[in-house]
Amino acid sequence: MSWKSIWAGLREEVAALARGLAGLGLRRGDRMLISMSHRPEHWVADLAAAHVGAVSCTTYDTLSSEQLRFLAEHSAAAVVVVEGPQQWDRWRPVIDDLPSLRAIVVLDEQIIPDGDERFAGYAALRGGGADPDFAAEFEELTDAATPDAPLSMVYTSGTTGEPKGVVLSHRNVIHESLTLDELAPLPEHPRSVSYLPLAHIAERVLGIYRPICGAGHVTICAGQAELVPTLVAARPHSFFGVPRVWEKLAAGLQAKLDALPSGQRAALDEARELSLRVLRQRGRGAEVPAELEARRKELDEALLLPIRAAIGLDAALRSYSGAAPIPIAVLELLAGIGLPVYEVWGLSETSGASTVTNGDTFTLGAVGRALPGIEVATAEDGELLVRGPVVFLGYLRPDGGVEDGTDEDGWFHTGDIGVVDERGVVTITDRKKELIITAGGKNIAPAKVEAMLRAHPLVAQAVAVGDRRPYLTALVVLDEEAAPAWAEAHGIGTVDLAELACHPDVLAELDALVDQANQVLARVEQIKKYRVLPHPWTAESGELTPKLSLRRRVVAERYAAEIDRMYA
Repeated sequence: MSWKSIWAGLREEVAALARGLAGLGLRRGDRMLISMSHRPEHWVADLAAAHVGAVSCTTYDTLSSEQLRFLAEHSAAAVVVVEGPQQWDRWRPVIDDLPSLRAIVVLDEQIIPDGDERFAGYAALRGGGADPDFAAEFEELTDAATPDAPLSMVYTSGTTGEPKGVVLSHRNVIHESLTLDELAPLPEHPRSVSYLPLAHIAERVLGIYRPICGAGHVTICAGQAELVPTLVAARPHSFFGVPRVWEKLAAGLQAKLDALPSGQRAALDEARELSLRVLRQRGRGAEVPAELEARRKELDEALLLPIRAAIGLDAALRSYSGAAPIPIAVLELLAGIGLPVYEVWGLSETSGASTVTNGDTFTLGAVGRALPGIEVATAEDGELLVRGPVVFLGYLRPDGGVEDGTDEDGWFHTGDIGVVDERGVVTITDRKKELIITAGGKNIAPAKVEAMLRAHPLVAQAVAVGDRRPYLTALVVLDEEAAPAWAEAHGIGTVDLAELACHPDVLAELDALVDQANQVLARVEQIKKYRVLPHPWTAESGELTPKLSLRRRVVAERYAAEIDRMYA
């Protein structure tokens, strides 16, 4: 693994590319799409567009040609930045059908067609450095930015329909960045690791805007396969993960803990139990006795800190999870090794987090209080509403205008159902559009049921089914990494996912999991039948969005036959 620092010359790099983009005709208010992997040039291109006053937007690398066509047409993109052959293969079929497109900037110049004047090489465009004659103009462009001017755009994942272009302002992302630092102060020049796609609102804030506000150091991780080695090398002060990332970390830790000799496990179990106990007491606002805290600290330094160091999170002062519900069993395991993962809640439309949990409000399953300056309320039907400086400018219209996404009182209707308790702590129960209404008229929150199933390391994904049906069923997908490891540990020879999906020992384990879940679920929420599918779900196969959220409509349509058989 090699490292390259561009901190000292970042401003010069941005100024040089801003000059080149301006020379291509990119102007204030134009839209620019970026199709690029995690590499420093991605940051430079994004920031260069911001200095010009254009609205940048990163595309997910899992999008098809037709999906790229939709984004380019909807945004009326003037410039597209493409990295290399992998990205160009998806752009090539549609690039000639985009009347608004004026230029294509390419990092790998080998893909530039001969004689096509729309193309410009990235290296030639930036010209090897900032032009002294452009310096004054660059400062003028920078100073021309106003708090409520559009800065960037994030397209929603389109779980229930066509993606929407969420337009964010400078005020939105700066308020989000500064309030996060106010709630969870970090050391000067804090270290972080960027690994999620920059098309994801969390990575845009945590990987670009927050480090700029706090002069932070960002280590770029090329892909999730390299995440743990990168964490170990960078030792970040804070870390955000979507639930699937935490679930995989927890499954790996659990497997290693289970393999320890009984004597070592007993000592670790005492340390883990004490760590979780103290955390819960603080979350309730109760005082922790000095001798209890001293014992916790002693055991933590001796037994738990090395575990956190092994995954590169020994220096992490705050760890967060968001974008979807996370199983409580995962939170408990991580908190037990001295790594409390604080849930956050928000959307692209709220610039990321609207609520954040901290040590004083740590309640398993809750997502904390509203950030400073932000209001959270509930509508009559339980829908959560957000108002404040993080609420987006609106949705991009095809004509380039922005459609306000708030009601007459300035509230954004999030589509999430939840409650706010007397302390202001928010708990999410489900998505408004995803509530299951059974044939008997009972409302069921599928996320609660699904999280219980996903808590088992065998399970990668689970979908509860039952809308307009007499009872609840579920589709289950095995974990590509954890399921073969579980099979090996239990003496099962096969590691093929399709064979494991119908293996008697695997099904017996899942039967026990469903029975355990049903014991704590209300009768109407209990799973009567389930089916294990023989292959994984991915963004490429279509069942998941690029943010790894479920596309329930796709799942319902694609597996209609399996679902119908459970009700036959």
